[in-house]
Amino acid sequence: MNLLAPWTMPFDLPPFGQFSDDDFAPALDQSIADARAAMDAVAANQDPPTFENVIEAMETAERPMGRVASLFFILAGADSSDKREDLQREFSPKFAKYSADIAGNKALFARIDALWQARADHDLSPEQERVLMLSRRGFVRAGAQLQGAQADRLKAIMERLAHLGTSFSQNLLGDERDWFMELAEGDLDGLPDFVVQTARAAGQEKGLDGPVVTLSRSLIVPFLQFSTRRDLREKAYNAWTARGANGGDRDNIAIAKETLALRAERANLLGYDSFADYKLDTEMAKSPTRVRDLLMQVWQPAVATANADADVLAGMMAEDGVNGPLQPWDWRHYAEKRRQADHDLDEAELKPYLQLDNMIAASFDCARRLFGLDFAPVDVPLYHADARAWEVTRDGQHVAIFIGDYFARGSKRSGAWCTAFQSQARKPAVQAPIVLNVCNFAKPADGQAALLSMDDARTLFHEFGHALHQMLSDVDYAAVSGTSVARDFVELPSQLYEHWLEVPAVLQKFAVHADTGQPMPQDLLDRVLGAATFDMGFQTVEYVASALVDLAYHEGPVPDDIMARQAQILESIGMPNAIGMRHATPHFAHVFSGDGYSSGYYSYMWSEVMDADAFESFEEAGGAFDADRAQSLHDNILSKGGSEDAEVLYTKFRGRMPDAAALLRNRGLAAE
Repeated sequence: MNLLAPWTMPFDLPPFGQFSDDDFAPALDQSIADARAAMDAVAANQDPPTFENVIEAMETAERPMGRVASLFFILAGADSSDKREDLQREFSPKFAKYSADIAGNKALFARIDALWQARADHDLSPEQERVLMLSRRGFVRAGAQLQGAQADRLKAIMERLAHLGTSFSQNLLGDERDWFMELAEGDLDGLPDFVVQTARAAGQEKGLDGPVVTLSRSLIVPFLQFSTRRDLREKAYNAWTARGANGGDRDNIAIAKETLALRAERANLLGYDSFADYKLDTEMAKSPTRVRDLLMQVWQPAVATANADADVLAGMMAEDGVNGPLQPWDWRHYAEKRRQADHDLDEAELKPYLQLDNMIAASFDCARRLFGLDFAPVDVPLYHADARAWEVTRDGQHVAIFIGDYFARGSKRSGAWCTAFQSQARKPAVQAPIVLNVCNFAKPADGQAALLSMDDARTLFHEFGHALHQMLSDVDYAAVSGTSVARDFVELPSQLYEHWLEVPAVLQKFAVHADTGQPMPQDLLDRVLGAATFDMGFQTVEYVASALVDLAYHEGPVPDDIMARQAQILESIGMPNAIGMRHATPHFAHVFSGDGYSSGYYSYMWSEVMDADAFESFEEAGGAFDADRAQSLHDNILSKGGSEDAEVLYTKFRGRMPDAAALLRNRGLAAE
């Protein structure tokens, strides 16, 4: 099939089921060539530059390429194969070269720059002026003003970085896909039925008769929580943390070091002292100093709480007759036992109330109550049998297509994310969003209900918050649509939406037992909400440590020994020995699979400062579903995308910018 031919599927969906992997290479090659020719034509236009013949023309030139590239790279992450991995290795550098060539097109940049300098002479809307500014800034930051050898060197750097990022991702996927630990019946001690069932289902996927532990987070975390076999917990934990660090052809340590060196060189070519300075220049935080100040403001109470918790857990371990210090493979196990003791809360008791389908329905119902959205299943071809689609409407009018792909599988990279096959826009052509949430929840055995942990349910709400940002976008241009915002602002809608999961009325309605059909008892609901900040010292420390390592890597000189530098950073901040980084360097995909979160992993915390403050504004008003607050959230943040500066948007919503006080209260880390 020619993937560049018009797509005729309902709702403008990609033609799933009508193409094969063999169709991608010719379509990608042709789309790059066509886009290059169209962009050259924009640059060569002799008419005076206008918004329409420059910016809109550039969008039109790249749209066919963008459609087929989005389709390919989404599938490469959500449903990979050997063929798709080969294509990804081939085409990532080609797209990097294309981007570098366009950024280096002096005639094209001259037209953009001329339009910018004369913008007062054009009747531009505020959104058009911002799109123009962002376009010009993007060219400058991509090296449009570099000349000669410097320009050539930057192109080479960007192509190499694209190759390294792809290799990092594929190495990580390979390690996650290939490792598993078979469990004999005697190895199941302490595991509740839902973990055993998940392990058996994972074994079936591997073609085995018995249960296995894999490196899927939805399986390995409950194994570490419940298994009484300390030796097996240690083996599983070490395999989990060794992803990307096993040497050989999948050595991510060497990739990370080369990536840091190339990023530093890139920043220097563009006139910045460090890559962190370069990256943060366009974010809300603006500087590494402001990022570090926030992280340390949270780190100090978090590590104090974690150290106090470690003493308690070590005492529990000693009572069990285990000699030696508390280790990282012990923490989750004894924290779970402590949660059961302190809050009378057992995840095995809770999990049957958190059915996947009900949590999806809960996320939809909150969106209906807040924003007037309705969701109806649609029977359309999709890329995998596990994926499902819904039409999103408001007042009977089509808004978007939402696709959910929830179960872990070997062909899917780890983690959870939101992406879009198509972003909302009105110009140069009208297009409605087609949004995808990808998760890695444990797939149940045939005939069994899919059950989530509370952490899984939060992940579902988090990613759906991103999806709402995409679906409710109401702007003219895709360049500022939906999640096209500053990296340290993009997590605000997603993290804010997590709060609605813990609204008592939501759980009362949707937390229904998978076997009995009975709603969650009030006493269990009270215990769930009472334990909301349980073990928050651990959770905060493992995250902030990763963010501080990311920042230090990109702010200072490139280390000779990257793992020694990681250890040095952790020692300098007083990292507890019994807690590991959430993402150690060899599997830190946020930072090394691409530039997205490089020097930017802090952004979850930066956004949490806002999301805690934002939800407090609902509570201070009429409650979680206050209509006026919901309307303001819609009008000032969710519908605006990146059409205005993030600080302006938040101030319009809240009336001011927040400080970290609400975050510390939200995490239970504020001083009593």
